[in-house]
Amino acid sequence: MLRIPYSELLETLQRILLKVGLDRPRAALCGQLFAETSRDGVYSHGLNRFPLFISMIRSGFVDVHAQAERVSTSGALERWDGKSGPGNLNAYQCMDQVIALSRLHGLGCVALANTNHWMRGGTYGWQAAEAGVIGICWTNTSPNLPPWGTSEPRLGNNPLVIAVPRKQGHVVLDMAMSQFSYGALASYRMSGELLPVEGGFNSEGMLTRFPAAIESSKRPLPIGYWKGSGLALLLDLVAATLSRGCATYQIDAAAERESRLSQVFIAIDPSFAGQEYFPAEVADQVIANLQLPFQSADEHVRYPGERVLRTREENMRQGVPVDPTIWRQVQEMV
Repeated sequence: MLRIPYSELLETLQRILLKVGLDRPRAALCGQLFAETSRDGVYSHGLNRFPLFISMIRSGFVDVHAQAERVSTSGALERWDGKSGPGNLNAYQCMDQVIALSRLHGLGCVALANTNHWMRGGTYGWQAAEAGVIGICWTNTSPNLPPWGTSEPRLGNNPLVIAVPRKQGHVVLDMAMSQFSYGALASYRMSGELLPVEGGFNSEGMLTRFPAAIESSKRPLPIGYWKGSGLALLLDLVAATLSRGCATYQIDAAAERESRLSQVFIAIDPSFAGQEYFPAEVADQVIANLQLPFQSADEHVRYPGERVLRTREENMRQGVPVDPTIWRQVQEMV
């Protein structure tokens, strides 16, 4: 791995986005979202995914000029059309909108249809927590997860994000419906590492820790076995129903064409109308109760988001790790 300064990574991505047609403010934000994702250690959905994003722009699947629009509203609930615009910009805009709605109503919900891959889902959880609200969001995906009991991928590996603000470090859960997301599988494969635990089935139907075998079979292991399978189904149902957009079975199975997705964004303002529904000390007490030593390790039990904060600080100080091959590929785009 090569380390480069965050500022260099950010500037390079922004220059490329300007070159492919985004206007300056949107190129700045889009590049920032990609760069921050790598800065926070989610390399699979940051720089590593950037060449695919540029390819989707050039092939017409992502319209750089399109911006999400509200198509209907009913109090705190709104429905938006992403118009096939950049997925991370659409998602950021919709989370920004539900934060504003939560200031008015205590709670806001936006259902978004016809959008593209939102890159790192945790981005929008951090966005909500930084604004001081509880954030919940999820997206459906192309069919890439087998329902429990079959080897045919019919469900989406639908990421779910839940975030709670906290001064000492926001609690942000960002999880796929499989034991390891496809992005995580790719990261392990590229680094030549085995998975720490079995993450799916190989082509012979045997559980394996080899990431490439799971990518090839397209049979990742659902979290909680049948429970993760059921949760993936319900997330898809709710997103497609509220947004009136595509369900997983209607989305192109080709990974590079993961478009026309449906997403849901929810924000809850814990201090709405001056009422402290979730006082800050509650979160601190809950997290303090988790500070137990890890079994067989010189470390404590971590809360969701704790590792991100540690990685963020390290990468800002030492430089962001990048894959040399991908970094050269991106530099050639400038």
